[in-house]
Amino acid sequence: MSRIDYRGLAALDAVIDHGSFDKAAAALSITQSAVSQRIRMLENSAGELLIVRSQPPVATEAGQRLIAHYRQVQLLEAALTEFRHAGPGAAPLPEIAIAINADSAATWLQEAVAPLMGSGDCMLHIRLDDQDHTLTMLREGRVFGCVTSETAQVAGTTSTPLGAMRYVCVSSPAFAARWFPDGFTADAVQHAPALHFDRKDMLQTRFVAQRTGHTGRVPHHSLSSSDGYVRFIEAGFAYGMLPLLQCEAQLKAGTLVDLAPGHVLDVPLTWHIWDIQTPFTRTLSDNIVATARKWLL
Repeated sequence: MSRIDYRGLAALDAVIDHGSFDKAAAALSITQSAVSQRIRMLENSAGELLIVRSQPPVATEAGQRLIAHYRQVQLLEAALTEFRHAGPGAAPLPEIAIAINADSAATWLQEAVAPLMGSGDCMLHIRLDDQDHTLTMLREGRVFGCVTSETAQVAGTTSTPLGAMRYVCVSSPAFAARWFPDGFTADAVQHAPALHFDRKDMLQTRFVAQRTGHTGRVPHHSLSSSDGYVRFIEAGFAYGMLPLLQCEAQLKAGTLVDLAPGHVLDVPLTWHIWDIQTPFTRTLSDNIVATARKWLL
């Protein structure tokens, strides 16, 4: 590709970001046929397929690389405008997307992003995924940075250790008395209902195998909500792994009990970012590193 067509890149990015050609057209204020034409021209120039026309559309590896390039250029262009003037014709606000695990979002993230989001000078898009999978979004160029448990290096990025999030296995006192009268045993976990965050959640599986040696399936519910997860466990519906940051008060109050006292699961977290230096990305990155190290082990 000798010369990059940025109108085509904008269309490619919009289709993947919005999940369809018609929504991309609405976002770009053009027709759906215009979106398709721009992407076809971009593919002809690249000499390969950039989008798999599925539902929703999926970027190919080459498409992911181009989207990553486009979003990095957007960040750098936003940095060229030091002052933003209000009113008609004002430059659009710079946007930064990050991926983070739900437990971090429910505990320390708000403090980290408060200065940036509170200023109103930058729009932050926070995407949630399991800490074992957020790095995929970075590789695909869908986010500028991510908090992840993975240590693999991605070319063109910088990684900074944040510390470890400590998890404990908890339930309500009544649930513990009913399902774990003899403690956290291999037999008990094969009958007691657990609560998983989603299908990617492997924390419980790892902890059960570590503590009991049981590596088979366990009965479980699923609930993809950090706040709801705590409430459902407090209500006695299941047991589950919670960050100590999120349940320390309940353990002290006695509304939750530790099912395996003295045993925890520490998950080291790392901040990965593309090597893009702008005032906004530096502020975001510095705040995330400082706040995480304040709260994590």
